[in-house]
Amino acid sequence: MSLNKRGKTWWIDFTTPSGNRVRCSAKTTVKREAQEYHDKLKKDAWERDRLGIQSGRTWDEAALKWVKTTENTVSYKKNLSMLRWLHPYLSGRALDSITQGLIEEIGFIKEENTSGATANRFLAVISVVLHQAHKWEWIVRVPHIERYKENAKRIRWLTMAEYNRLELALPDYLKPLVKFSVATGLRQGNVKNLEWSQVNLDLKLAWIHPDQSKSKKPIGVPLNNDALNVLESMKGKHETLVFVSKTGRWLGDPNNKDWRKALENAGIADFRWHDLRHTWASWHVQNGTPLYVLKELGGWKTLAMVEKYAHLSPQHLAAYASNVLTEVA
Repeated sequence: MSLNKRGKTWWIDFTTPSGNRVRCSAKTTVKREAQEYHDKLKKDAWERDRLGIQSGRTWDEAALKWVKTTENTVSYKKNLSMLRWLHPYLSGRALDSITQGLIEEIGFIKEENTSGATANRFLAVISVVLHQAHKWEWIVRVPHIERYKENAKRIRWLTMAEYNRLELALPDYLKPLVKFSVATGLRQGNVKNLEWSQVNLDLKLAWIHPDQSKSKKPIGVPLNNDALNVLESMKGKHETLVFVSKTGRWLGDPNNKDWRKALENAGIADFRWHDLRHTWASWHVQNGTPLYVLKELGGWKTLAMVEKYAHLSPQHLAAYASNVLTEVA
């Protein structure tokens, strides 16, 4: 008998296809609820036997196997950083012990100390690791992961007056990076790691390789006069790298104390390095660059990704603004 009653509580007792006996309390006095729990346990046991799920696999094994698949991508270092943060909460845990409740608790801790958007990025890492583990048949199912609602944020970009103040405040080694970023719209990693082998001054062109691109596609970067002037000024600084630190070596993270001090001295608040890309895109749109052209210049995957800049150039709507009747004849 799969279900039997002990006192007022229902108990479950059945044998799995592999011959293991499952005997436990259903923790309910309602037979329908006990039957549902019984059916769930039996289905899980059947799936484990049918799929040959390997028991004992841990989060550490799955996380390591997954992150190795991202080694040649631009997100590899960021993935490692997020896994390091998750380590105290998930290390050593069997994959099938990572429940929806545990994941929610981790998300709450991150959201409370950062933001919903940041918490979602860490939840996404948990999700992808668990989904890969399911693909490898290490777990039967992946718990549902609820994401946080992300509030739409205002696009932060520099006015020309702000940009001029920032340029004056920047130390000499950061000025070329900022100028080149605003001239090309390239992301921080693509600028600081740019090599001379990726530049052709005669053709006025630079290029980003697929493994360096967020979209995983190569990006051709036409160089305007501002960008070309920056590159000319960097000749002879380093044999391989275009941009270097104040000691002439690889720059590392330009979002450093010198950058933050320059922002402070220029009187610019609520501004990140990535907002230089927003500045580039905003200036393009304000000067009439069509969104579909901006999409190609910036290497975005879809047009929807650049529509956030559309409000900065409402001129194409001006012809229709008078269509509303203001007077009745």
